[in-house]
Order: sequence, then C-alpha cells, then structure tokens
Amino acid sequence: MNAPACAAIAAELASASAVTICCHIRPDADTIGSGLALGLALDRRGVDVEVSYPGSEQLPASLGGLPGSKLLCSPNQVVGHPLVVSVDAANLERLEALGEVFSAADTSITIDHHASNPGFGDLDLIDPAADCTSVLVLDVLDELGVELDADIATCIYAGLTTDTGSFRWARPQSFRIAARLLETGVDARRWSRILFDSHPFEWFSMMSGVLASAKLVPSACNGEGLVYAIVDQKALAGMSWEESESVVDTIRTARDAEVAAVFKENAPGVWTVSLRSKEIVDLVPIARAHGGGGHRQASGYSDAGTADEVVARLLESL
Repeated sequence: MNAPACAAIAAELASASAVTICCHIRPDADTIGSGLALGLALDRRGVDVEVSYPGSEQLPASLGGLPGSKLLCSPNQVVGHPLVVSVDAANLERLEALGEVFSAADTSITIDHHASNPGFGDLDLIDPAADCTSVLVLDVLDELGVELDADIATCIYAGLTTDTGSFRWARPQSFRIAARLLETGVDARRWSRILFDSHPFEWFSMMSGVLASAKLVPSACNGEGLVYAIVDQKALAGMSWEESESVVDTIRTARDAEVAAVFKENAPGVWTVSLRSKEIVDLVPIARAHGGGGHRQASGYSDAGTADEVVARLLESL
C-alpha cells in the first residue's frame, strides 16, 4: 500500500462536503462494495454522497441487499460533485458515461488494484499487491479514523471474498483483514451463500448447455492448454448478465488447461471475454493486446464480431 497516496486521499476526503463515487460498468461485488463502504463512511461524517455505476443494467440481485444501497443512484441522476472517486475501474473507459463526470471534477481520485491501471486521477491509490480494491478503501478509512461497523465491514467483505474466490487465492494479509471484518459482526455464512451459491433455476440449463459445448485446445499457450466456452444471448435469455460470471470459474477447473476463457455476448455481436489462468501464464499482456486489462491471473477485454471471429482472434494471440 502506498502510504503517502493513502494519506493524501484521506486528507481530501476529510475536507470534502460532497463526493461522487463512481463504480465500473457491469458492477461486481468489489466495485459496489468499495463504493458503498466509502459512501457509508462519508455519509456518517455528514458528507453529501452519491454512488453510481454506468449502464442501464440492474444491480445484480446478489448485491442488492448490501448495506448503503440507498446511496446508489442511476447515471442520469448523478450531480457530479467537485470531488469524484473512482473505485475498482482499471481505466477511464470502464466508467463509460461517468468518465465525463470524473474528468470534470475539481479533484479526481482513483482507488484500484488492477496491475493494468495507468493512473488516471489527480490522486491515485493503485496497488496490484492488494487482493481487492475494497481493502484499499479500508486503508483510506483507517487513515480517516473511521470506526468500522458491521455495515461498512460487510461491504468490504463482499469485495474481499469475491475477488479472492472465497479466499482460495488470498494472501495472508487478506485473512487477517477478514478476521477483523468478521469481528464487527459480518454474517459471513449468509453473504457467502448470497454471493456464491444463489442462482435461478434457469441457470442450471444454461450451464449444462455451455459446459457441454466447451472446447479444449491443448496446443494453446505454448502447450499449456486453453479451455473456452461461449455464452451467447440465447443461452442467457431471461437471465441477468451476472449469471454468466460463474461460467469461467467452473471451466477453469479443467486440469488439462492452464488458461480458461469465456466469451459472453452482451448484445448481438458484442462480446465480453473473461480470462483466467492457474499459475504460469500472465494474462495482462494478452488482455492488453485486445484493448483490455486486469490482473496476472484474471483479466478481460471486449470484442465484436461473430463467435467464430472473436474466438479466432484470441487463439491467434496465444
């Protein structure tokens, strides 16, 4: 953690009377948990706070019950205060329309843990060694002297447990942080069920079809192997986009492949590609080559075309 950057950000927040917090498109638990944790802490200090994310998608059902959701507003309702904070967005493009709000701020702050983040705020707290952005928000709250309660801790815990795969690839520090959060009263059992083990019945049909059509390319990645699956719009009919997020965590378990990829069709011919690796392959250069980014073992990007075209482009880059 960059202590000087953390202190500078805390000083700006301490003197602010109004703050806009921007989460990234297709929000996950880390960006929303980070935004709401920071928002709750500032709201408690009497700060006028608004938290938003771009796009027209509804907030994933698994995140709707997080404390502080009353602070959320739609992008077209955002006022755009003089101080704007981006949480968990690897670049300005991930904020989409809210990027204009961020750029127009008198003071802009970026808090993030993606290795590909170039730093796009007036003040940047970027730490790829952190397991999630939520723990960096916790560092800022500690610097502010905020006393943790169960609500703030629950939001941070949501980001921590999801970005570490329910602590499967967590660093030792994350376990220490988790213990601290649980001691405030976080209901870890309940939130683990909500975040990991709750799907509509239709999800089973989608998963069975997607997994049945998954492909293995043993020669990819210099012989380390690639497994991939395609989730087109038809497969996701009647379900929210978040239900496709679990596919990559399932196919990555194939012992025959070092890298897993899932191609998700968000609109006709418009795809989001999620990449995961086990240990050997660094995914950041691959994602960057396609205009995306992320972490060494979890990255992604967007593409357009037919399913065959987007798959072929990835295979060519491997």
